[in-house]
Amino acid sequence: MRDQNGILTLDVFQKDNKIVVKSAIAGVGGKDLDISITNDSVTITGTRKEEDQEKNKNYFYQELYWGQFSRKVILPEEVNADAAKATLKNGILTIVLPKLK
Repeated sequence: MRDQNGILTLDVFQKDNKIVVKSAIAGVGGKDLDISITNDSVTITGTRKEEDQEKNKNYFYQELYWGQFSRKVILPEEVNADAAKATLKNGILTIVLPKLK
């Protein structure tokens, strides 16, 4: 039995004067994704919807997570939340957060 919400995996790293958060969220469109950014954290929530909802599937393996997911990350440094930029391309979410000086 699965948890109510799936856990989103991600990478967090710094580049120049920015903190970058990346996550593979294949199968999720922009309308099914919510990103909340404060000066010290990023929260990503969304829903991955299964397009083919056949009943009585006879699985050999079932590893894909369908449904709601969420992840909150406390950032290692404060960022300028108002200047953050998020892009979704080829199933990869990238959030660029300029550091506060």
